[in-house]
Amino acid sequence: MVSDVPREVLPIPDRPVLGVTTYAATDPGTHFDPITRLRPPAGAPNVVVILLDDVGFGASSAFGGPVHMPTAERLAGGGLRYTRFHTTAMCAPTRAALLTGRNHHSVGFGSITETATAAPGYNTTRPNTKATVQETLRLNGYATAMFGKCHEVPQWESSPVGPFDRWPTGSGFEYFYGFVGGETNQYYPALHEGTSQVDPPRTPEEGYTLNEDLADHAIAWIRQNRALAPDQPFFIYYAPGATHAPHHVPAEWREKYEGVFDEGWDALRERTFAAQKHLGIVPPDAELTSRHDEIPAWVDMPEDLKPILRRQIENYAGFLEQTDHHVGRVIQALEDLGALDDTLVFYIIGDNGASGEGTINGSFNEYIMANGLADRETPEFLMERLDRWGSTDSYPLYAVGWAHALCTPYQWTKQVASHFGGSRNGTIVHWPTGITGKGETREQFAHVIDIAATVLEVAGLPQPTMVHGVTQAPLEGTSMTYTFNDPGAADRHTIQYFEMYGNRGIYHDGWIGSTRHRVPWEPLADLGSLDDDTWELYDTRTNWTQAQSRDLAAEQPEKLAELQRLFILEASKYNVFPLDGRLAERFNSEMAGRPEPVKGNRQTLYPGMGGLPQEGILNVKNKSYSVTAEVEIPEGGAQGVIVNQGGFSAGWTVYLKDGRLKFGYNLASLAYSYVEAADPVPAGTHQVRMESAYDGGGLAKGATITLFVDGIQVGQGRIEASIPIGFTADETSDVGKDTGSPVVPDYPAGFTFTGAVNWVLIETGDDDHSHLITPEQQMLFHLAQH
Repeated sequence: MVSDVPREVLPIPDRPVLGVTTYAATDPGTHFDPITRLRPPAGAPNVVVILLDDVGFGASSAFGGPVHMPTAERLAGGGLRYTRFHTTAMCAPTRAALLTGRNHHSVGFGSITETATAAPGYNTTRPNTKATVQETLRLNGYATAMFGKCHEVPQWESSPVGPFDRWPTGSGFEYFYGFVGGETNQYYPALHEGTSQVDPPRTPEEGYTLNEDLADHAIAWIRQNRALAPDQPFFIYYAPGATHAPHHVPAEWREKYEGVFDEGWDALRERTFAAQKHLGIVPPDAELTSRHDEIPAWVDMPEDLKPILRRQIENYAGFLEQTDHHVGRVIQALEDLGALDDTLVFYIIGDNGASGEGTINGSFNEYIMANGLADRETPEFLMERLDRWGSTDSYPLYAVGWAHALCTPYQWTKQVASHFGGSRNGTIVHWPTGITGKGETREQFAHVIDIAATVLEVAGLPQPTMVHGVTQAPLEGTSMTYTFNDPGAADRHTIQYFEMYGNRGIYHDGWIGSTRHRVPWEPLADLGSLDDDTWELYDTRTNWTQAQSRDLAAEQPEKLAELQRLFILEASKYNVFPLDGRLAERFNSEMAGRPEPVKGNRQTLYPGMGGLPQEGILNVKNKSYSVTAEVEIPEGGAQGVIVNQGGFSAGWTVYLKDGRLKFGYNLASLAYSYVEAADPVPAGTHQVRMESAYDGGGLAKGATITLFVDGIQVGQGRIEASIPIGFTADETSDVGKDTGSPVVPDYPAGFTFTGAVNWVLIETGDDDHSHLITPEQQMLFHLAQH
């Protein structure tokens, strides 16, 4: 397809009306061409990019896995399965690469937003020389919308004050409904519509889940677009954030898988591998990679732990099937409108491999593990919560062994970019109008950076040379269209580097050199020098499925040295250097060189403020602090939340119940502590205050809690332990109510204050013990969320 107007410079410059101007509109010769709306070139299809989260190559039934995914199977049956499609091995970097068509370091996303540094490859601030594909499409006349997870907003720009130019609606999407961050509660999500915080339309008790909500909004948007602008093609990015932890799903989905995984993860790998051979996902002579010693065998796991281990994977499988079901509703809506045949659909089953961040035993609440409290999750503790796994009263993540099994047939998991368990994701392309093959497999090497180039080619659009007055760098991906109707086409994407947290690899013409620096479930291990990492060599030229099952490094050292040099060249080209093995500096905002949203030891909040991320509130952990508020109590008394931080994952809250001042503390759902005043706060304007006097002597210690009304002590009590590192990834702080999941079970969701809150003052003491948090502990917390 050839564009009808010059489209290299965006926005397309307006053209002045030339010719003779008449005096009156009724004069003879008065003529103007009719106004036309901007549209892409004729024949440009709709495009829907579906990106799931934390799904291993061997999870989906469409790729031989144990999880029934009828939507994926349907699209694969009418389209193409790509068996050599790759991601970056981590969520935010994959998303940034997908939407820009450039390598993740090239656009500043060498890691997640929470570990940004000032280095160009790691600052998480996309250069304006590398516009997004959605902005290019929008400026060429496409309607654009995003639903789900956006993890590409720099951490210091994610609060309600922005700035918003790197939010979805500032980077090319005309409509956004979803969440900003690495994960969210599937029952109580931290939702935004555009840049405004919104509440879910229903409660969990009314059957709400985020998967259904996102599909509802996507379907409504599609129908509106077809009704009001039927001639305008659309681009939809549908990224539900599932199946990232927390693995939340109603019990009826989990119950479908009872007993399916009873034989354990080693047997699951064997069963999946056999199914992959049967489907032709891998050839008959393929070799299954070995399970590494770092991952325990199923037979070596304690028998009293196995019931909860089985429940973990049953719950996850139900979550993934539910996700596919709601993706299917969106696909069905397209078909019902007659739009599916001319819609190019990418169904990318995972932004990286399965998550190996759940420790050897898994976790009922990932914030227990993330805060270094995993020793409290004994088999007895976990078994007591067997029936709550996946419910609103959980925040779960499965064990490492399941993650590894779901990455069959490859080595390792998410984060391990050096190996295909972390970076190879099953992908389906469906476009009946443009692809003649049905139910076929494609084995060409492809990468997530190829999506943007593919979309522009099928839309008949050039890569822009200038966007908003800024000269653009070229795309770094390779269009996949050459594979659509030629299964035997030679690879065009012939070189690709990989790097994530020191795990690195280089692919070139069928060879891959790989070196693993760390594994996600051992964040406290001594990593040593990057130079001491052992490189492996694999030959995939004649049988790509043998990739990374036969290490040839000792046999062909010259070839390995060639690839190592090539990695250095590619890494230099795309801002991978300096390789960042640091820990402490990356979690200290000042040392890392990123803005710190809140500084000092005093912060005042005002009525109506809410949706404040954890980083938008003073750090009150491992130190003394106080919360003072001026409230107005009506006749008859008041109740509700005055101010809170966190939710089910962990947090604290100051509130009134039955008119009495209360303080609640949630120790990552391990324990709930309450301190309550004896008498109700009388009508009128009053100052209420909570003081937390930290015990000191280290991290996570207890505190004495004292409550005051107008300076008079009205209650005192204790919390015996506290959260040392973080309360939440997605739950927010609010004034006058508790949005999201309740911090404590003592009150319902929302629990809006029935009086008035005039202001809230948070002050911290000088007895701060946070310096005792080790870099490894900080790394554990942040990586557990992403």
